Amino acid sequence: MAEGHDHGHTPAAWTAVVIMFIGFCVSGALMVMDQPVAFWLSLIIIPVGGVVGAVMRSMGMGKKPAPPLRVTGD
Repeated sequence: MAEGHDHGHTPAAWTAVVIMFIGFCVSGALMVMDQPVAFWLSLIIIPVGGVVGAVMRSMGMGKKPAPPLRVTGD
């Protein structure tokens, strides 16, 4: 399958996605409950997930950079 590929399985990525998922669930529930003000306020949770993921990545919990490729001459 995807041998040797890293598809964002890092603490930073998981935390960001979980926070964003919670934001979508809360806003969806508030939409069904007909709470428009709370719905719009709950949408703030979604970008917070992105910020938390970026901060965690900058702290070293994200994907490690790939080592540089070595090119050999003919």
